[in-house]
Amino acid sequence: MTMRKIQPMKVSVKGGLLVGLLVLAGCGSIHRGAEASQKNVSAQKMELTADQQRKYDYYFLEALRMKQKGEWTAAMDLYNHCLQIDSCAPSALYEVSQFYLMLGQKDISRKYLAKAVSLDSDNFWYKQTLAALYEDDENYKKAISLYEEMVKKYPDRSDILMLLTDLYNKNDDHANVVRSLDRLETLEGKSEQISMEKFRQYLTMGQKEKAYKEVENLSIEYPNDLRYQVMLGDAYLNDGKNKDAYEIYRRVLDKEPENAFAQLSLATYYNKIGQDSLYRAEREKVLLNGQLNTEARLNLMRRVIVENEQGKKDSTEVLNLFDKILKESQDNADMGMLCAQYMITKNLPEDRVKPVLNKILSIEPDNSVARLQLLSYAVKKEDYKAAIDICKPALEYNPESMEFYYYLGVAYYQTDKKEEALDVLKKGTGQLNEKSDKKIVSDFYAIMGDIYHTKNMNNEAYAAYDSSLVYNPENIGSLNNYAYYLSVEHKNLDKAEEMSYKTIKAEPQNSTYLDTYAWILFEKKKYTEALIYIEQAMKNGGDKSSVIVEHCGDISFMNGDKESAMKYWKQADAMENESKTLKKKIAKKEYIAE
Repeated sequence: MTMRKIQPMKVSVKGGLLVGLLVLAGCGSIHRGAEASQKNVSAQKMELTADQQRKYDYYFLEALRMKQKGEWTAAMDLYNHCLQIDSCAPSALYEVSQFYLMLGQKDISRKYLAKAVSLDSDNFWYKQTLAALYEDDENYKKAISLYEEMVKKYPDRSDILMLLTDLYNKNDDHANVVRSLDRLETLEGKSEQISMEKFRQYLTMGQKEKAYKEVENLSIEYPNDLRYQVMLGDAYLNDGKNKDAYEIYRRVLDKEPENAFAQLSLATYYNKIGQDSLYRAEREKVLLNGQLNTEARLNLMRRVIVENEQGKKDSTEVLNLFDKILKESQDNADMGMLCAQYMITKNLPEDRVKPVLNKILSIEPDNSVARLQLLSYAVKKEDYKAAIDICKPALEYNPESMEFYYYLGVAYYQTDKKEEALDVLKKGTGQLNEKSDKKIVSDFYAIMGDIYHTKNMNNEAYAAYDSSLVYNPENIGSLNNYAYYLSVEHKNLDKAEEMSYKTIKAEPQNSTYLDTYAWILFEKKKYTEALIYIEQAMKNGGDKSSVIVEHCGDISFMNGDKESAMKYWKQADAMENESKTLKKKIAKKEYIAE
């Protein structure tokens, strides 16, 4: 049983002023005053005249005012002045102790505080703060002594008894833990928390009969709450008293056949004695019992999976159980998520997994994990219509997830819905923040650049590519497209060459990137170099692209090989080709720029 801990009272510190206190020139005056006051800590309580008392009260209240304003030096000087008037004033001693505690000088703080307690032993707060200090120092003996005094003085304070219980626990004093719990029980009445803690303490001390008695008393105290009887059965089962445990479970289930706790414990009993078929039957009852909370059922289902794996059995039994469970009404999607995770781990085909994922989304439409898994299946199959259907609801349920904007934009773009794609991607950029995945953001802008270019909005396209490369300077797609479009426009060819070169370094066998680089060299009239790279492009699959084949003809022509140029132009013409000049090149047998 974790007990609530009372913290020492702390001085409120406004931002940065405590650090300032340590470097102020006045800091020395604080310590000099403190040293003078500390010499008087051992003095005896003195009687003040009316005039002295008036001055003391004035300085003390003024010190409190300075402290509230954050003027620590002034407050400390005033408290020290109070101690010069009355060196044994508990209130001033306490306040000075708090200043030293604030400064991290716990030893000095403790001396002042101990003196305050000795001079005003009835003050609850002084004792509580000192006890907490001792506890922080792990001086449990002194802390316990103070709390025991406080319990005698304030017998109705259950919080002090709880602290005592916790301290005795830390000190491994189990007998006194039980004694404190007994006092707490007398004060607050019998409760499951107290009884179960006493049960654990008795077991630790080897006093099993007393431990069982605690649970028996709970079942007597609350006869209609059958959980306590099940707890007693569990205690017997853990102690090897299998027959006694079984009789209790059966007695509970006779009264309440759907009692999930008894069913779960009975399943554990059957498993322990090796009755495998009975264990599986009882386990299934538990998993289908809606009375049992989701977490308990999840834990049991995880155990089923582990047992299945350890037994090296096939997944049929586990999948059948999942199927039966998910046919029942679900409070949340947790069981569905466990099922989907298991299926994916077992590499089940997507047709088996998708119904479970859809079931999850019917329960929790904002479950982004399930939706992303469905999306991955659609993207893998290039089923862009399905991707659109998956992503569109996600913008409502998961507006912060950049992935859904991205893939919806891609799906629209691939289905020739460029306006819709651009609109979605623009909305996606509105969700950007410092935590956004920079590579995904870069891809956002890359696609936007491609769309702008198809709309002949080249300035917007280049701005988008620039943004893409700010987020990811190594975005190969952006580098290639940006470089190629610049070369087509005969603009910034040095920049285009630099960007394109990065792509062929990254993917030296990519025919598209090789073609781009070759074409930029062609535009820069570096025909010999261009021929080297266009030939590499052709060898790496470029001969299947009419654009690359046509470029090969152009570059061959400018290298003086007109025969090869005509061959490649005719080859490109035989393929699907949108070139405006290709037929003219063939007819005139010469290169014609677009």
